[in-house]
Amino acid sequence: MTTHAHQTHAHQSKVISIAAQVAQLPHLPMSNIWALWDEHFDERPQHHHRTWLESRLAYKIQEKAFGSLKPTTRRKLEEIGETGILPKRIQSDADRLLPGTMLSRFYDDEEHKVVVRGVRDFEYRGQRFKSLTAIARRIAGCPWSGPAFFGLKSTKKESV
Repeated sequence: MTTHAHQTHAHQSKVISIAAQVAQLPHLPMSNIWALWDEHFDERPQHHHRTWLESRLAYKIQEKAFGSLKPTTRRKLEEIGETGILPKRIQSDADRLLPGTMLSRFYDDEEHKVVVRGVRDFEYRGQRFKSLTAIARRIAGCPWSGPAFFGLKSTKKESV
């Protein structure tokens, strides 16, 4: 076995063992959970919520094996946690519709159904479209925001 192949195999074994350690956490007795906690943290938390303890341990086990987050990433995540506001790029990803999603809208006493086939791929009455806006325009006969037409976005800014 070459040195590179040996290193790759060793890395894969390490990853598997880390994954196995994390996967076993829910099945360990609490005495083992506390032993792991004491190994990774200086003091115990005031509460004993098992799922929370497991999530913190899983993070620490992975952090020890693979390294911690970059300071900039950590700051961004802390800011999201404090404000609840996602950066614009992530918001647009969160708004993305999953393939198979069915959108429905009654317009002029008729139900209009759209099936999401993928990113920028929608089907309306057997025809494929690249945007919901194109479908809304087809249905309404005039320019209309597709996401607003199908109720995915507010048509006016909401005050906070």
